[in-house]
Amino acid sequence: MKRPTLASCIIGAASFVALLGCTQPTLAARLVDVSIVNRSTGERLTPYRHGGRLYVAGTPGERYAVELKSKYADRVLTVLSVDGINVLTGQTAATLQSGYVLEGGQSYGISGWRKSMDDVAQFVFTALPNSYAARTGRPGNVGVIGVAVYRERSAPPQPIATAPYSPPAEPWRGESRSQGKDESSRDAMDGAARQAAPAPSAMARKAESDVGASAGNGSAAAGALAERRADQSESRAPSRAESELKSMKLGTGHGEREYSPTRHTEFVRNSDSPDEIITIYYDSRANLVARGIIPSPRLAEPSPFPGSSGFVPDPRG
Repeated sequence: MKRPTLASCIIGAASFVALLGCTQPTLAARLVDVSIVNRSTGERLTPYRHGGRLYVAGTPGERYAVELKSKYADRVLTVLSVDGINVLTGQTAATLQSGYVLEGGQSYGISGWRKSMDDVAQFVFTALPNSYAARTGRPGNVGVIGVAVYRERSAPPQPIATAPYSPPAEPWRGESRSQGKDESSRDAMDGAARQAAPAPSAMARKAESDVGASAGNGSAAAGALAERRADQSESRAPSRAESELKSMKLGTGHGEREYSPTRHTEFVRNSDSPDEIITIYYDSRANLVARGIIPSPRLAEPSPFPGSSGFVPDPRG
């Protein structure tokens, strides 16, 4: 069954990569490197490792983008989730959904929620109640960005037609017989070769796609299951302390629209299981410091005489 997948437009990639001319840390992976970029400054947010997880600190009100850089020679499919939501379709995220296709070695910046083939709504750090996930009734996974990466299935090699075996010709016994023999042998060989040549396979005529968010029972079932789990986790009434903590937590809002063209392509996954999943958690710096993820700034001990160097300095001149 064919299911369309969105491919990143080369024009969009080139225009955004120009903004990222910096050398800040990147979250290195095997197939695709991931960076979270502050779009106001062009700087990549520094990742912090804590308890086996990666965290970045966002600033409320700042726009950001997710930069993907392929390290693989061939095409890869990247399914991007922000706060548990597919950034292309708005569905509760599942790995067997639509994503962006990167060419080998390509970099691409995803700067917002896909609204059409031509524009996105900007990613912006905001308080949890104002996040897109909370405003659509799905606050349970706010604070995490995920990228599922798939390699493309290679087409099997096509067989090469060869002429069938022909026994050695009889000894020459005269010009007229030789001419007739040669003509009949050529006719027989041509007919046998036509019979031996295989017809073009269905795969050679048309590659079948196996990706997409809006079609396919597997994707729909995975999305429905994730939706039910989210509903079950949200059914428990939060305590007052939990509500206060969530009100301070950072999420991703649905910002202003901007031009970001893309186009459709087809992609056949090599497997239903992702070849790689990159997970990045985020929150405000104050919250990450309070949780011990970012070290607290060390304060110098106060001095009763901060202007004294200890001894009388020499006069000038």
